[in-house]
Amino acid sequence: MVPSDWRTKSARSRRAGGSGEFYHIVNRGSDSRKIFLIERDHDRFLRTLFYYQYQGPKPKFSNLSAQKLQLWTPKEEDRLVNISCYCLMPNHMHLLIQQLQNNGVSIFMSQLCNSYTKYFNTKHKRVGPLLQGRFKSVLIVDNYQLLHVSRYIHINPIVARMVTKLEDYPWSSFAQYMGSAKGFCSLEKIMEQFQSSQEYKKFLEDQISYGETLETIKHHLADDFYDDTSGVEG
Repeated sequence: MVPSDWRTKSARSRRAGGSGEFYHIVNRGSDSRKIFLIERDHDRFLRTLFYYQYQGPKPKFSNLSAQKLQLWTPKEEDRLVNISCYCLMPNHMHLLIQQLQNNGVSIFMSQLCNSYTKYFNTKHKRVGPLLQGRFKSVLIVDNYQLLHVSRYIHINPIVARMVTKLEDYPWSSFAQYMGSAKGFCSLEKIMEQFQSSQEYKKFLEDQISYGETLETIKHHLADDFYDDTSGVEG
């Protein structure tokens, strides 16, 4: 099933940078350094990821414990972006994001990266940039690309040979898609196209062998798979 709104916009309007577009966002550690060193780093980043989806009046992040953050009920009209899926790798992150307000992705990513960098530098007693300059973004132009990117993001830990099973990697939105964990991702655009979570899992697994081959090729070329900065700039 293809969501109907994908057929109502022209290619030109999808490139206009307004609301409704989806983007694949990638950001890496400066000099390929690790940006997640301990479990607390992952937890902090995920709480930051949730918090900065929203703008407008809200409690200060520093005053929100993990428990208080769960009780916070922000207004939907204040949401800048929907996060469809994510994967946090040791030295980089992947996000699939729908922009809900003009410049929403840029505002969101600026606040997210600045906040996490301040936390990381304080926690690990370092100074200077943590991330590799501006984030990279790829505009999602059709439904096929939307599904492919969600798959690429979720199988990343297996392709990188960090785990052998999708469910063994705790720092992605995969568990939420399987219904085995709560989360803040908006699953509708992806999951309305599958009969069940198990069907979606099979969709992911069908691409793993190709993804592993692609990873080998990428290392031989010393290049990035998604080195495309069209769309939003960081």
